[in-house]
Amino acid sequence: MLLDLLRDALPEENVLSKSYYETKKIVSGLGLGYAKIHACPNDCVLYWDKYAKYEVCPKCSTSRWKTTNEDVQGNGMKTSERQKKIPAKILRWFPLKPRLQRLYMSSKVAESMRWHHKSRLNDGSLGHPVDSLAWKNFDARYPTFSLDPRNFRLGVASYGFNPFKTMSITHSTWPVILIPYNLPPLMCMKQPYFMLPLLIPSPKGLGNNIDIYLQPLVQELQELWDDEIETFDAYKKETFQLRAAVMWTINDFPTYDNLSGWSTKGQYACPCCGIETTSQWLRHGKKICYMGHRRWLSPKHKWRLNSRDFDGTRELRILPKRLDGTDILRQIEECREKDLANGAQPWKKKSIFFTLPYWQYNVLRHNLDVMHIEKNVCDNIIGTLLNQEGKSKDNYKAQADLVDMGIRSMLHPQPTPNITTTCLPRACYQMTNKEKESFLSILKNVKTPDECSSNIPRCVHVKQHKMFGLKSYDCHVLMQELLPVALRGSLPDKVTSVLVDLFNFFKQICSKILNVEFLSQLESKTVITLCQLETIFPPSFFTVMMHLVSSYS
Repeated sequence: MLLDLLRDALPEENVLSKSYYETKKIVSGLGLGYAKIHACPNDCVLYWDKYAKYEVCPKCSTSRWKTTNEDVQGNGMKTSERQKKIPAKILRWFPLKPRLQRLYMSSKVAESMRWHHKSRLNDGSLGHPVDSLAWKNFDARYPTFSLDPRNFRLGVASYGFNPFKTMSITHSTWPVILIPYNLPPLMCMKQPYFMLPLLIPSPKGLGNNIDIYLQPLVQELQELWDDEIETFDAYKKETFQLRAAVMWTINDFPTYDNLSGWSTKGQYACPCCGIETTSQWLRHGKKICYMGHRRWLSPKHKWRLNSRDFDGTRELRILPKRLDGTDILRQIEECREKDLANGAQPWKKKSIFFTLPYWQYNVLRHNLDVMHIEKNVCDNIIGTLLNQEGKSKDNYKAQADLVDMGIRSMLHPQPTPNITTTCLPRACYQMTNKEKESFLSILKNVKTPDECSSNIPRCVHVKQHKMFGLKSYDCHVLMQELLPVALRGSLPDKVTSVLVDLFNFFKQICSKILNVEFLSQLESKTVITLCQLETIFPPSFFTVMMHLVSSYS
């Protein structure tokens, strides 16, 4: 019907086809189709390469097919019944090479692909990945690759989502997206230039098995590094030999686990601190907290020896050592041979990206999505300030953990004349009912610009003293714009000022352009902010998401 409408609207000499099938035939001439690769339903193998002709999974012995019965009708009567083979699971693979070549078919896009080399303003600020240390180190290590600015620098992003748009159906489909960083900032993050090399179906999360589905993409990336492909440059009207390299991945924290192989749960959850992560098991709260931010202070800072206001210990350790790719590979091999002394296993696997010859030498292999961290931190703060049931990090168990640690005696549960109950002292960061109503009323009545896609008031429930249903972008707007205003007068100044400093940290690192010298100052200030938070909030407040703020800084 849409095609009929377009043919009626356009002049008679238009070449629009009459059917969807004919349209697909025309588009197929561009060479941008996709291939279907069958997969084991248990995510063991792909039926391609050496397993292409297998009918049964060589690892779990599960059939490649899900068999359905199909009735064959004859003269209105059922004459026979046959079995129809349907693949149990299908990976859709969109070959990368023709898509890379296609970008150079447009003279304007081909000219923009040189922006990072010829047109950028090299003033020492950070406004594009080309300004980063990771990019510069890659250029220095591989000068022949960087000699031609037309060679692709790619970022890989992946995230599971429910395509059915309903929470009543549990399903997770994983698109894998490639971002070309050769383009200027206003182009490289736009949808027309994103490339979808893989579409991974799965009724549940993939976990470590995502490497099985990444094989076609990684093999193609390997070929694009080892073997050049001849490409026509429409801007210079010449052919050249094209190569490509992946600079890093971009993902949220759970997906970091899947792609990197580092376990993001348990006592070694922080990927930056590694096996030197500062963590502590809370006996009453039945969870692990991540404190110890005084390690990032200067060696002679007075807070390092202050045990009373922090976790009851003095901090004399230095910064955790940052591991390079060689250290990581050695650590993975050691973990394979034997577990650590306490039985923990921080490495779950060796990432498939290490098959790329340059991957272990990349300065930055994985990036964390700042908005995912921002949302978790925002939920953490709002739930605790409003004392929301199930979301607050301050409750009887949290205060009982303070008793175990022997700190902040003023917040210890107090006995009452009624033997069956105890009194929980109100902390300085908890609001009264009147303060909650005042705070929530400000957010309820906020008016956002038309172009703002966030709708904060729908999540605010003044009478119930609650906020729920916040999306990632809602938390982004709250943290950076609204909470610093709404909290004024609702909490003591010593609490509000520290929280505003934390909000300012997220606002600064989300800026379009960053100054390197300013980042160094921001790092020092953020460490102070985290240490101040340790003196105010209970240990249960410091989830791994709060700890990742120190990793960002």
